[in-house]
Amino acid sequence: MSFHWKVLLWMVAGLAVGLGMQWGLEAPAWAGVRFEACAEGVRVAAVTPGSPAAKAHLTGGEVFTAAVLGRGGEEERRIELDSPADWKGGGEASVLAQADNGEVVWLLRPSAPGSDPFAGALALALSMDPAGSRALALAPFIFAGDIFLALLKMLIVPLVLSSIVTGVAGVGTMKDLRRLGGKTFAYYVATSLLAILLGQFLVNTIRPGVGAHLGLSPAASVGAQGASRATFIDVLRRAVPTNIFESLGDNGSMLSIIFFALLLGFFITRAGEHGRVVKEVFESFFEVMMKMAEGILSLLPYGVFALLVKVTAATGFAPFRALLLYMGTVALALVLHSVVTLPLLLRLVGKLNPRRWAQAMSPALVTAFSTSSSSMTLPVTLRTVEQRGRVSNKVTSFTLPLGATINMDGTALYECIGVIFLAQYYAGVGGVALTLGDQALIVLMALLASIGAAGIPSAGLVMMLTILSALRLPVEGAALLLAVDRPLDMLRTMVNVWSDSCGAAIIARSEGEEGPLEPITGGRGG
Repeated sequence: MSFHWKVLLWMVAGLAVGLGMQWGLEAPAWAGVRFEACAEGVRVAAVTPGSPAAKAHLTGGEVFTAAVLGRGGEEERRIELDSPADWKGGGEASVLAQADNGEVVWLLRPSAPGSDPFAGALALALSMDPAGSRALALAPFIFAGDIFLALLKMLIVPLVLSSIVTGVAGVGTMKDLRRLGGKTFAYYVATSLLAILLGQFLVNTIRPGVGAHLGLSPAASVGAQGASRATFIDVLRRAVPTNIFESLGDNGSMLSIIFFALLLGFFITRAGEHGRVVKEVFESFFEVMMKMAEGILSLLPYGVFALLVKVTAATGFAPFRALLLYMGTVALALVLHSVVTLPLLLRLVGKLNPRRWAQAMSPALVTAFSTSSSSMTLPVTLRTVEQRGRVSNKVTSFTLPLGATINMDGTALYECIGVIFLAQYYAGVGGVALTLGDQALIVLMALLASIGAAGIPSAGLVMMLTILSALRLPVEGAALLLAVDRPLDMLRTMVNVWSDSCGAAIIARSEGEEGPLEPITGGRGG
């Protein structure tokens, strides 16, 4: 049996086991917070580290008067918090007894008569109770999945550093580097912009936010969830490391590592004999890292199995019903971009058969779908594009690590649709209408945010807060999308990796390579 089919079979098995756990084992909702009685309602007595309450920045001593599930819709459930039993332990009438795993609950603070009770509300996305039977059954799968992800994360920094240094140092003259870099950046910006415009067209045509019953308050304060206003200048500033050794110790500092690797590779070409020695060291290091990657990636079928059991058993399909049209819009845009836009570029610009290229890239796409991380998929993408796609190392070592950080077609598309979806809802409940200028700003901000987003799970959701703040829209809307983010994250990561691989093939063709998909002669450099 081929490795590809082995991965697919374990993937199907993971889905089946996960769904079986969801249907057969109890998973009570859990927030990791303990309340105590007080005169106004209930006071936070303790917060479990790492719990949903801790992630929502809930702190001891805060007072709440009510909890609301399904705000604003016909199924809204408001529960007055007069005692700790109203939250947990009050039978079927308590909050956690009525809530579902993955549901977002809003905790209301004491408010003056006549004021908006939802102003300053705290959004709390519930998770699975770790003491429940399903959580206990999931524990070994979560452990195995976490170990597999940790092994992939371990490869990221050394692979990115060594591959870019050897790639740039092997390009040759500054003229060659300028040409290859120009083509790469032009492709990344063009495909991300095409993805954003496609998403903008679909969300304005389908209008999933119009008439939606999301229950979000238009009076919520902008920036209440702590969104940072990361501008393009901030992204550029972060790209220049003040201490490269500190950046090498942080997977989130990919832009800094890439910037240093580009400079190091370039100056190796200008350092004569000493540069040749350093280049050979990095080439040897890169070969060793690729062997290590091959060993770790032999565990891919079992890692995919464990990850899909974890995801499917934890979320299933129940949390997605209320946002089905929104999810459908995002999924449709991702499908159109991946099966129409990118294949057209492959066919017209790269002169390649899109179907054959997709078949060759299937291991990387399956890994991207299961890990939801472009960065963690990078070792698989490098190996797949070189060995199955037959693209030279000179191209892959330059384009793919860069693409895993700044080429986020799926993320850019998702951010555009998510922001406009929430804006459509706010226009219905609070009269906050988007102007043409606002739409243009969303396109630009989605492009820049996708460049600055880390290649880690759910990074796009974090960057969405920046765009909402720039539009002066309440950022609490992004919290509602937490319940449906995981499956969309898996899809958009697959599109990100698919775009990276298409870019490597197109750029390889433009550099005069007889491949992709054909054997390359002349060694690793092609």
